[in-house]
Amino acid sequence: MAELRPSGAPGPTAPPAPGPTAPPAFASLFPPGLHAIYGECRRLYPDQPNPLQVTAIVKYWLGGPDPLDYVSMYRNVGSPSANIPEHWHYISFGLSDLYGDSRVHEFTGTDGPSGFGFELTFRLKRETGESAPPTWPAELMQGLARYVFQSENTFCSGDHVSWHSPLDNSESRIQHMLLTEDPQMQPVQTPFGVVTFLQIVGVCTEELHAAQQWNGQGILELLRMVPIAGGPWLITDMRRGETIFEIDPHLQERVDKGIETDGSNLSGVSAKCAWDDLSRPPEDDEDSRSICIGTQPRRLSGKDTEQIRETLRRGLEINSKPVLPPINPQRQNGLTHDRAPSRKDSLESDSSTAIIPHELIRTRQLESVHLKFNQESGALIPLCLRGRLLHGRHFTYKSITGDMAITFVSTGVEGAFATEEHPYAAHGPWLQILLTEEFVEKMLEDLEDLTSPEEFKLPKEYSWPEKKLKVSILPDVVFDSPLH
Repeated sequence: MAELRPSGAPGPTAPPAPGPTAPPAFASLFPPGLHAIYGECRRLYPDQPNPLQVTAIVKYWLGGPDPLDYVSMYRNVGSPSANIPEHWHYISFGLSDLYGDSRVHEFTGTDGPSGFGFELTFRLKRETGESAPPTWPAELMQGLARYVFQSENTFCSGDHVSWHSPLDNSESRIQHMLLTEDPQMQPVQTPFGVVTFLQIVGVCTEELHAAQQWNGQGILELLRMVPIAGGPWLITDMRRGETIFEIDPHLQERVDKGIETDGSNLSGVSAKCAWDDLSRPPEDDEDSRSICIGTQPRRLSGKDTEQIRETLRRGLEINSKPVLPPINPQRQNGLTHDRAPSRKDSLESDSSTAIIPHELIRTRQLESVHLKFNQESGALIPLCLRGRLLHGRHFTYKSITGDMAITFVSTGVEGAFATEEHPYAAHGPWLQILLTEEFVEKMLEDLEDLTSPEEFKLPKEYSWPEKKLKVSILPDVVFDSPLH
């Protein structure tokens, strides 16, 4: 539940929002992290000291459902000469540490990130005659913030979010999001660490797929080139009825060339997926496939989870020699220097059974495996093969309904425990599959219809008996059962 009010109006849990020139006595009562971000807002909007805000009535730290304490909404006049239309600028408060007293975020020092290290922004084209900003973007930002708080996964520039619904609940084609640096907001040094600003950019389904097949930064650059699709400041127009590829068909050629040259920078997804070890009977509790034993899943160890998280982030880098991070690297504070920060050492839930000590989980070579995906995840297999493995990289599916993962690796990836001699290997519930280039080409031929999933009925099964590999595309309901 939230309410709309001017930021200068006193609320039930926070004083009015001062600018950087607020009287010292008043500023001392104002949360320091919040004050620092307001200072950046006042730098950008000196003529709007009290913008409208959507405010969480019951704060998250008091048991409320909304992680963001506030979302401020500013009117930005744009720059018509630079093809930047007038728009509404939304800025969140709450993903970073506003208070510094551990009510929400653990204080880790002034040199590192404040809270999760970022706040969200959004730029929405102002409609003719519109005198007040729509409030639906605030709820959209709350939804993304809930994901961050619940998963403790952070966002980076170039990331994409599959939303599968018009962002404003209309009939719009803008149904997904990319993330990029806000073009005007500068990083802020607060007493509790650094805060950067990531801007949400609404995109069509075809543009999302292009970002998956190639990379988010490439599609963002194309959107900047098309004024009505975003322009230099990547302003979202919910009334846009055409994709950038319909507006300028030549842009598809650029994407196709980029995919061929660069491959995909998408190194993994959270997905509805599962795997079975067909070389062992399912009742072999001691060494069976790792999805579940009875009704209790064997859980990924913290170290395995950290490696998978690194794998997902490393896809944002183009490396000449892709390397899977070692299972037990040296870390400081549970973090490594080259992946997005997370304050959580693993994704394990409190309700699961005890973790099997990492050192006691041996790597097992499997003779035959069965992979299972829902339709959306299965549609990404050609991307995994063509955009990643044929370019000497890796791709990971991390289950969202069970604590397990599947990583496909090519022969050019170092650090994998799957080898050409033993292409199927498992470390607890983490399966790695090594595919040779020849087999990848064969699979792409056989899986061609996955690029048009609407043309086939579920369930769908593919099998390569000589490789002892089976892939099934199954309805979502299969993965919602207790056994997955």
